[in-house]
Amino acid sequence: MKQIPHNSPPTASVRQAFPIFRHHPELVYLDSAATAQKPESVIDAERHFYEHTNANVHRGAYRLADEASRLYESVREKVRHLLHASDARQIIFTSGATAGINLVAQGFAADLLTPGDAILISAMEHHANLIPWQQVCLQKQARLLVIHVSPEGVLDLEAMEHQLEQECGRVKMVAVVHVSNTLGTVNPIQEIIGLAQRHGARVLIDAAQSVSTHRLDVQALEVDFLVFSGHKMFGPTGTGILYGKQEWLEAMRPVQFGGGMIRDVQFEKTVFAPPPQRFEAGTPNLAGIAGLGAAIDWIQETGQEVLARHATQLLDQATDLLQNIPGIRIIGQAPEKSGILSFVFDDIHPHDLATYLDQRHICVRAGHHCTQPLMDFLEIPGTVRASFSIYNTPEEVEWLAQSLREARAFFS
Repeated sequence: MKQIPHNSPPTASVRQAFPIFRHHPELVYLDSAATAQKPESVIDAERHFYEHTNANVHRGAYRLADEASRLYESVREKVRHLLHASDARQIIFTSGATAGINLVAQGFAADLLTPGDAILISAMEHHANLIPWQQVCLQKQARLLVIHVSPEGVLDLEAMEHQLEQECGRVKMVAVVHVSNTLGTVNPIQEIIGLAQRHGARVLIDAAQSVSTHRLDVQALEVDFLVFSGHKMFGPTGTGILYGKQEWLEAMRPVQFGGGMIRDVQFEKTVFAPPPQRFEAGTPNLAGIAGLGAAIDWIQETGQEVLARHATQLLDQATDLLQNIPGIRIIGQAPEKSGILSFVFDDIHPHDLATYLDQRHICVRAGHHCTQPLMDFLEIPGTVRASFSIYNTPEEVEWLAQSLREARAFFS
């Protein structure tokens, strides 16, 4: 089997920061849109917490617990700075973007909706930004409306505006992804937020695919809610963030109950703590949050612009190579894309192709990528998706293209 060189600067030195490539030097990991690999500093931060600072937060009256609490809140401040939020109290720790969306759907949107009202999402949403809204609409006898997407993968904002105008204020929430996990489309969220808010709707942005490569300023965006997951930004699994405007967090009901989120408890009633503690019931993923703080440090030291530029260069290279391979059709041709490339191969099922590539140590995702309604709209069963990150190289892209050319001969 061919050994792929990993000597393209700056990637050679960057790869050394990721232990998985020391254990699997042959690995061509092109699935960072599903979960990113973890730098050693993130793994060390989790280990250090358990070895040096392991105690529960905001509870113990002893030094170790105080150190754990200060570490926990310092990560909240790092997230505040990353998002340019005005107050750390606007930052809620969750188990991921999915948990944050569910919290807003059940704790906020459910109280806005009356029968006949609507929630507006886009046709390219991940199931995590679809099903929670679908379910709350069913509970409240509301409607789920969809912003259409062109065959090239571009949202129809004129149609969106028409929908909002036709509804005359009945759309209470708009929930849209910043970067599509399937198409790579970068949506114009500033325009979407302004359009929705002019028609009286609150807005949630799913930034899971963009937070590591795009500078997000929640104050400049004036977004109501924003979510992301730690594991897609080089951090631990089971960690995530919900940002919310203070006025909406104050109005939002908790949907999980227990220790740590109360001010006073009696058998007859409970008085809940103010945000963010109100929404952080139970013992958090403390080691994971320590790792999330290390991931933010690593991203800022590396540079979001560097991460974005490298992924885009590999995307452009892969697009040029793959579109010249007979039988391949690229799915998603938006003018502005992030480092995600989806494609189908005539007469080869995506799962078969992914299995073939795995024999060459190439890790890609195959299927509907948790965007099944989008696949139905595009009239395809699924795609093969290659997603690029800072630890990938031009040589790996060449190896992917060569392997796809050979796959065509193998399956013919």
